[in-house]
Order: sequence, then structure tokens, then C-alpha cells
Amino acid sequence: MNSTPVSRLRGKRALVTAGAQGIGAAITRALLEAGCAVYVHYRSSRTEAEALIAAGRTLGIACVAGAADLTVPGESERMVAESVATLGGLDVLINNAGSLVARRTLAEGDEAFWEEVMALNLSTLRRVTRAAAPHLIASAAQAGGASVVNLASLAGRKGGHGGSLAYSTAKGAVLTFTRALAQELGPQGVRVNAVAPGLILGTSFHTTHTTPESAQATIAGIPIRRAGTPEDVARAVVFLAGEFDGFISGATLDINGGVYSA
Repeated sequence: MNSTPVSRLRGKRALVTAGAQGIGAAITRALLEAGCAVYVHYRSSRTEAEALIAAGRTLGIACVAGAADLTVPGESERMVAESVATLGGLDVLINNAGSLVARRTLAEGDEAFWEEVMALNLSTLRRVTRAAAPHLIASAAQAGGASVVNLASLAGRKGGHGGSLAYSTAKGAVLTFTRALAQELGPQGVRVNAVAPGLILGTSFHTTHTTPESAQATIAGIPIRRAGTPEDVARAVVFLAGEFDGFISGATLDINGGVYSA
């Protein structure tokens, strides 16, 4: 019988950006439960990060955390170097950092707003991945593979709801980045995949940017008639992380309850 992705992650080392709250925290917990040591990046969620460190201690799995503003030049590289030094290497990278920032139409979104959204959702992902790639390649050479999982969005597939033009564009670029990077790093043993969550309630993202009325209207159009949870996303991310030596690469796993998104 083949090993499951969960058991195959035991002893691996992962970096999760924005890993202390919401979807990121669910991913961190799922990786820890899979036996994977985790470096949790956060910007301001120190209390939440400390709770995850305590959870790792209970499980007997290493969990460390560090703060960084990834939009500041040099911070991505410093954070990756710190994670590698702390964990002793890197096998898995989860690029989770990103946000809608605000809902603005084309007319309402000025140059500064566009650049802020692109910097947070796309440029930080590129810088973190660029800094982590040599370490992932080294791990792949020693252990037979490494994984990158990028957090995109259903908005990157469909264009999103009103006022999400900039965010949807950035997340669509994440999907293309994933496919292109899978081709670039595949020969060196690194698998690159993405997940594209739909409506995931219980996160600061939707608490801030989605009204209850809008959420209910969206749920009415979901075939399974419920919103997703952070844990729904975490299970998919852990599965793809466990495919570090598998045949899945350049793929996007849609997590939206059956909403057509091709």
C-alpha cells in the first residue's frame, strides 16, 4: 500500500507565509498534525503564532514563528533565511500571504492602490519563492522532491465579485505563475501547485470584505449549499504538499463546493 500524503510529510520542513490566522493557521495546524515541522510567518498576529507554537509543542513537532512585512524589500529574503536556519532546511513552501485590501472599481482604484494589491498578492509571492527555491532544490536533490503550494482564489478564475478587479487580476497571475514555475523547477525535482478557494467563511478576509447578505447569496449558488471552512482548504494544501515526489505539478485544485470555474 502506498503511504498517504499525511504520513509522508512526517519529518519534512515547511514555511507558511501568513500562517498564524485564518486559512494560514488551519494549514499550519494540519501540517503539524501531519508531522511536519513548520516555520510560521506572520506580520502582526504574534498571539496567534504563539498559540500555534504551543500546539506544536503538544504534538511534539517543531513549530517556530517569525515576523516580517513581506512588502518591504529584503524582508522576504531575511525571513526565508531565518526559516531555513531554524528548521535546518526547507522541503515545503506554502505561499499563503495576500489580501483583497479593499473593494474598488477600475475608476476608484488609483495607481497606488493597484500597486499595493499587486505587491501584497504577487510580488511578495515571487520574492519569497525566489529566495526559497535554492533550498527547495537542495532538499529535492537529497530527498527525491520538494513542494510549493500557492494560494490563489476562485476570483482568479471568474473575476470575483464587484470591486475585486485588482485582487482577481493578481490571483489570476498566481495561477499562471504556478504553471510556469512548475515547468521551470520540475526538472530539479520541485513540484509547484496551487489551490483556488471559493467562499471560505470564518476568516478575517470575508469578515472584513463580505457582508452576510452577500455570503448568503453566494451560498445559494454553491451546489453543496454551504460555504467552505479554513480546514477544507488546509486538507487540500496538505495533500498537494505531500505530492513532493508525485506526478501532480502545475495543477490548480479548486475548493469551491462545485462552482464551475474553468
